[in-house]
Formats: sequence, C-alpha cells, structure tokens
Amino acid sequence: SHAADTIIVHKDARLDMLTQRQAAINKVTSRMTSNGLFKGYRLQVLNTRSRDDAFKTKALLLEKFPNEKTYVLYQSPYFKVRIGNFVNRSDAENFKKELSLYTTQSAYVVEDLIEYIPKADEFQ
Repeated sequence: SHAADTIIVHKDARLDMLTQRQAAINKVTSRMTSNGLFKGYRLQVLNTRSRDDAFKTKALLLEKFPNEKTYVLYQSPYFKVRIGNFVNRSDAENFKKELSLYTTQSAYVVEDLIEYIPKADEFQ
C-alpha cells in the first residue's frame, strides 16, 4: 500500500538527516585541537619589524571592523597583524575582498588556530 511506502520514505529521510548531522559534527570536532582551539583561517594584513606600525594597523582594523577580532603576533623579529576567526577558507576570502576596500596592504589568507565555538544550529 502507498501508506506504508510513505512511512518508509519519511523514516529514511530522518535517518539521512541524522547521519548528515553526525558527519557534520565529526567534521567539526576533527578540527578541534586538544586545548579547545579550532583549525581555521585568518587574514594576515601586515608583517613588519615595526611594533608601532603593527599596533597602528590593529587600531585601524578595530575601527573599521569592530565585529572582527584583531591579533598582533610577535615572531622575532616580525610583528604580524591578523584579523578574523574564519571556519572556512571561502569566508576568509570574502572578508579579504571587503578588507581590500579599506587598506592598501595586500592581505592574504593564512591557516591559523582560531577562537571558535561550534554552534548547534550549524549542524541542523
């Protein structure tokens, strides 16, 4: 009968969703590090020996992009200014386009450990 077929179809669809959801969770947890950081992407905006330039750039970025976190890393003898916590490279690339409207620096996407808490609704 058709009714029975319908029930089976619904059941399968739900199982597929569950499987997909579990796969999404596994994919996310596989990118977590032991100390709770997440493997993702940032934009590197500046690499300089000048501490002043680094912090000026950080201030400028904070002003233009108050919603994105900005970081200054010191790797002797360089100061690197990075911005953002992006899970996907494509998100970082999109932000790079936005950034290019405000700075003459050529920013580039770098892999980095980011601050990120996976949200439950990302697995729906």
